[in-house]
Amino acid sequence: MPIPTGPGPVVLWPPRPRAVGRGRGPDIFSLIIFSVYLHHVAAYLPTAVVTNEHFTQLNGLASDWITERTGIEERRKAGPGENANTMAVAATQALLAKLPGFDPADIDLIVAGTYTPHDTIFTAAHAVQRALGIHDIPAVSISSACSSLLNAVEIVEGYFAIGKARRALVVVTEHNTAYNNEADTIAGHLWGDGAAALLISKDRLGAGDLHIAEVITGGAAPVGKADEAVTLKPVEKGIAMPFGRDVFQQACTYMTRVTQTLLDRHHLVANDLTYLIPHQANLRISVNVTRQLGLDPARAVNNIQRLGNTGCAGAAIGLAEVWDTLQAGANVIITVFGGGYSYGAMLLKK
Repeated sequence: MPIPTGPGPVVLWPPRPRAVGRGRGPDIFSLIIFSVYLHHVAAYLPTAVVTNEHFTQLNGLASDWITERTGIEERRKAGPGENANTMAVAATQALLAKLPGFDPADIDLIVAGTYTPHDTIFTAAHAVQRALGIHDIPAVSISSACSSLLNAVEIVEGYFAIGKARRALVVVTEHNTAYNNEADTIAGHLWGDGAAALLISKDRLGAGDLHIAEVITGGAAPVGKADEAVTLKPVEKGIAMPFGRDVFQQACTYMTRVTQTLLDRHHLVANDLTYLIPHQANLRISVNVTRQLGLDPARAVNNIQRLGNTGCAGAAIGLAEVWDTLQAGANVIITVFGGGYSYGAMLLKK
């Protein structure tokens, strides 16, 4: 039952466990209940399009073979002078263009996610802060591979919970083609570039806001080939994926499991979802997860066919693509899985 705590947040006891698999005791933040809202989201995509025919000419991979195995038909590539930082800034500018009444000076936290940084010191978060000209606020960059979006949202929740921020900008950006080895016939054709920006608030800013009902994240690094299935090492060439089958199996398992956990906690069934937005790693993974959940395939949002694997930006780009179709009563789950076998899911309600 609720325990009154005066003017502060309401604390519920007993708390809901946050672990998806084996039981894990709740941390202090899982006891604090407060509302967090997603006010808007926008994406940036480079203009250059790379079709499968490029890889046919480069290394003999048939276009139909690539599409059959991955779902990918084309992907975007950052142009000269573009990188993870510039795309993060461009996504932020696209977001603010949709919010003419919002003052960027009200942003008091920036969290950026990427595993393909342009600069490991002057990070994407710093680049966005500089572009906005906002002084004296935290600017944090993280990487949990393709799961970084949800971990970034959790960081925002933490800042909100301890009263250190009220308006946060989350930016996810990937410059995969800066790191990718196109000659690699296993993974060289998978990757695309892009970015997205989300404005998150501790209180509702408008009628169109989505309530961030819950975020669950976890890591399965002890499982399978998590330590070597997907790697990007500075001393080696390209993003390597030597154990694609293990990635496929674990992604299908964990994305389905964490999504079902979120549904169960909120007394929903799969077809209560307006959309399921899975991490855009492979169309076959999305189809498998959708099938396991018993969800109408038409409710799964997929952009990998047009954009390739855009890493931690892919699901946020997908949300931006369907944002204007969301009506009152909508339920959306974003579910992710990344290298190192990080995973998570987030429920958004309108």
